[in-house]
Amino acid sequence: MGLNAAGPDFSALIQALPNPVVLVREDGTAAMNPAARSRLQQLGVTEDWQQLFDSDALVEVHQATSDAWQGETSSVSVKLRDVIAPGQVTVAPAGPGGALLHLQVGRDPMETALNLLDTLGLGVTVHGPDSTLLHANDRAQQILGLSLAQLTERDAMDPRWRAVRPSGEPFPAEERAAMQAILTGQVQRNVMMGVFHPPTEAWRWLRVTAVPRRVPGSAQVRQVTVMFEDMTAAQRTEAALRHSERRFRSLVEATAQIVWTASPDGYFPPPQPDWEAFTGQTPAEYEGRGWLSAIHPDDRTHTLDAWKAAVESQDVYAVIHRLRCADGTFVPMRVRAVVVRNEAGEIEEWVGTHSELRPVDNALPEEAAIHAVLEDRVRERTERLAEVTRFSTLLLTAAGEGVFGLDARGVTTFANPSAARLLGYSIERMIGARQHDLIHHHHADGSSFPVENCPIHQTLADGEVRRVESDVFWHAQGHAVPVSYVVTPTHDGQGTVTGAVVMVQDSTERLRAQDELRAAVLELRRSNHDLEQFAAIASHDLQEPLRTIGSYAQLLARRYEGQLDARATQYLGFMESAVERMRGLILDLLAFARVSQGGGSPEPLALDDAMTASAQNVEAARLLAGGTLAWDTPHTVLGQPSLVTQLLTNLLGNALKFVPPERLPVVRVTSRLQSDMVHISVADNGIGIEARDTERVFGLFQRLHGPEQYTGNGMGLSICRRIVEHHGGRLWLESTPEQGSTFHFTLPGAPTDSP
Repeated sequence: MGLNAAGPDFSALIQALPNPVVLVREDGTAAMNPAARSRLQQLGVTEDWQQLFDSDALVEVHQATSDAWQGETSSVSVKLRDVIAPGQVTVAPAGPGGALLHLQVGRDPMETALNLLDTLGLGVTVHGPDSTLLHANDRAQQILGLSLAQLTERDAMDPRWRAVRPSGEPFPAEERAAMQAILTGQVQRNVMMGVFHPPTEAWRWLRVTAVPRRVPGSAQVRQVTVMFEDMTAAQRTEAALRHSERRFRSLVEATAQIVWTASPDGYFPPPQPDWEAFTGQTPAEYEGRGWLSAIHPDDRTHTLDAWKAAVESQDVYAVIHRLRCADGTFVPMRVRAVVVRNEAGEIEEWVGTHSELRPVDNALPEEAAIHAVLEDRVRERTERLAEVTRFSTLLLTAAGEGVFGLDARGVTTFANPSAARLLGYSIERMIGARQHDLIHHHHADGSSFPVENCPIHQTLADGEVRRVESDVFWHAQGHAVPVSYVVTPTHDGQGTVTGAVVMVQDSTERLRAQDELRAAVLELRRSNHDLEQFAAIASHDLQEPLRTIGSYAQLLARRYEGQLDARATQYLGFMESAVERMRGLILDLLAFARVSQGGGSPEPLALDDAMTASAQNVEAARLLAGGTLAWDTPHTVLGQPSLVTQLLTNLLGNALKFVPPERLPVVRVTSRLQSDMVHISVADNGIGIEARDTERVFGLFQRLHGPEQYTGNGMGLSICRRIVEHHGGRLWLESTPEQGSTFHFTLPGAPTDSP
């Protein structure tokens, strides 16, 4: 059914709108434009327009519709089905008895992020804490050769990945980036891995980064995002280049005794392993022109003259001289060197050889052939270098980050497309312009930015790498672009700064995220303030009525002692018992609320001292139960002494309390180092806990037994967990019914501890 709220022109406009539009009439009928019907089809629901909204939002939508029937226009922010971002619906009158609903659907942030990564050519998969694959973007499906349905059937441990290391060895599942991020909680960066690609039955090489996302306030990993780039072409090119270089090196080594390299201006830099092995010279002795001392004194002049001439003319260097061996003897050598040029025709380096002269009758033809082969291999290497240069240019063009280069004067010498898009200039406009004058001339507040204070130009002056997290560059349209960037200097063969490379990223999204985080911190502070107020009320105001009730109950019991019947006396007993239980609950709640506020700053604490204090606290209970308490805790932790003592006291008290009547309690506490944490175990021989309840017992007011069996308010273990997590550790339980329980927890180790 089409929309025709106000004539054919208006109807045509509504039909063409990309956003869902619904016309709702007072008689209960409704009509939708194609965008609304298409959205319902995507949701897989009926033609009922109300299915567009989350059930909680329908009340506001219906109210706005009723208002529109009365002639009022309103706009409501609502929750939509299957969309994380909120939507906005505008409801306006549409003729007699009609209301027009115009829905604007917010874009899902995750969808936006995945689309951005698709654009950058990065595959992204999201894994749960059990390594199950939860989601993959389009680029990930293309790279891996599997559909989303096929991918979600696999987890990171699935053997069908057939993963290998760059060396060709199998890559164990537990050592891959995704599993390491889950197991360690640490970011895994730039891990090279090969996976089998089903459509082509070949291997795809990936560079993988895995980023874990932890449960707030805990070391537990909730989710892992894995980003990877298809490096197959680069890996093949690099492998081919390495193979070619090995062949070149093998040939040169087979035809010469010494292979050496020099910078374009003739500087002889270390390391030169062949030269060192033959002459016995150290790098300090041969660096620069020191190599000349290994030449026979009579041959030094013509050797140096020939080398100077070759460097100036950039022509082949050829000379014969006597070279001193490590044993002091001189060996006649034929020397030959050629230049290696890059794609631009500039000299990259000199490659030279020293070959021992053999008898003249068979030396010349063979050496000519050898040198011809050597020159062919040098040309081949030059071509390979040019191929690598072209590939590097392709990578630079495809990079998502903005990259531009400067010469020593601060003039832009190159810029990639991302930098041009970010700043709104063409690449041609940026190249040749002074970078500071073009994009970095003012601060964010509009004040002038002197070039001598600019981090980029400071790097050009002193050659130091600089990372700037917050700054602005100026767009071609005149507005500031928030950026972060890294400035890396470039040097010539003598170490002189020749320019810099700047890699820049748009910080707009990061700054927005920081603002959201700042707002969340303020909300957390407000919540903590409310908690402090609650603690103050619990410590005084809530206890005052209890003291009054308890006092009058005791007065009644004493004054009318012997005058009340048995039932009245029993009722008074119930009242006094309830007052005591309520007082205990309030005190436990107060202790729970104060865990993250009290105790002072963390300090080194010997576990033996904490155990001695805790054992004294439970000594009466131990003597009453007739059991034993022992500990072996030689380690030192970093914590708040009062809270650690309270933690141990609660766990020891439980271990002595929850024991069958016919059994004497036996409690043992041990500690051991686990990386930078200390792992403490409290084991008992008590009643134990069913597996289904091992997590439930840590909840507030969770009791597994009635108060007539075991006293308590169900708060002790909640306080224990809060104390452990406040110190950055983890508390968990292992238990066997009727055999006993072991509580495990970790605390930061003090620096004095050693394995």
